[in-house]
Amino acid sequence: MKVLVTGAAGFIGMHVVLILLKRGDEVIGIDNLNDYYDPNLKLARLQQLQPYSNFKFIHGDIADSQAVEALFSAEKPNRVVNLAAQPGVRYSLKNPHAYIQTNLVGFGNLLEGCRHNGVEHFVYASSSSVYGANTHMPFSVHDNVDHPVSLYAASKKANELMAHSYSHLYGLPTTGLRYFTVYGPWGRPDMSPWLFTSAILEDRPIDVFNMGKMQRDFTYIDDIAEGTVRVLDKVAAPNPGFSTNAPDPSSSYAPYRVYNIGNHTPVELMTFIQTIESALGIEAKMNFLPMQNGDVVATYADVEDLKRDVGFEPKTSLAEGISRWVEWFRCENLHV
Repeated sequence: MKVLVTGAAGFIGMHVVLILLKRGDEVIGIDNLNDYYDPNLKLARLQQLQPYSNFKFIHGDIADSQAVEALFSAEKPNRVVNLAAQPGVRYSLKNPHAYIQTNLVGFGNLLEGCRHNGVEHFVYASSSSVYGANTHMPFSVHDNVDHPVSLYAASKKANELMAHSYSHLYGLPTTGLRYFTVYGPWGRPDMSPWLFTSAILEDRPIDVFNMGKMQRDFTYIDDIAEGTVRVLDKVAAPNPGFSTNAPDPSSSYAPYRVYNIGNHTPVELMTFIQTIESALGIEAKMNFLPMQNGDVVATYADVEDLKRDVGFEPKTSLAEGISRWVEWFRCENLHV
């Protein structure tokens, strides 16, 4: 296949592209290489992809409608994976316009590109953040998610709604993937594994929110990438059992699906910190703080639909994943 991957220089994007390249697909990657975090890390990720002759990189922005239209017209991808987004719950409190431009305007441009160029399947990153004020655990794709607690979460919920409208109006198969707290080698500097590991190594205190009384469904990057590619290979189809009298949020009469991808094992924040301490062989200094606006206390993924439809569920243990993360951070990160 020829696959367009947006956000190809990003954390998840790089790993998804690698899987596609290694199995022989032709990949067109696009990324705007913005400075939300150090662009040198994004360039270093791209260096992992450049040796492959079946990879082509385009420096561009999905919020630029003319550029996106030209890209689709020139490349005619069979399938599209949208991993380009402005990430981060806390940053959305400071710079909401970045989320509107990339996550809404950019997403709309991609839907239009897919619509007008016969794309077979549009897969896009949603987020566990869409569960917002929900407290029913584990989070199920069959639950209502109409109460986001951050603009980031709202933008991801909006993506799911926009995708459904295109599945309904134009028969475009779309699948949204609600990722749960992704971590691992080549991760982002604004995420907790990087923040905690770098602080511990530099003998600085780490910020522990909600006095440490939080849980996250930490999911290793290799599991996220494999799950994404497996979903890409299974084109979304209408649900023959869908009822408009009792509509199921995860599917539709149109070719539309939503899945959770998480390790389905919530971990206490203090256990997570202890696992990093153990891998580093260094004890952390901690600065306990109250809950931050836009954050949630716990996440926990129900992945039964993913298991049923694509035969996959994440299985990398936290200890194994953190060990690989720390090994990478101590070695490769020195060159970034």
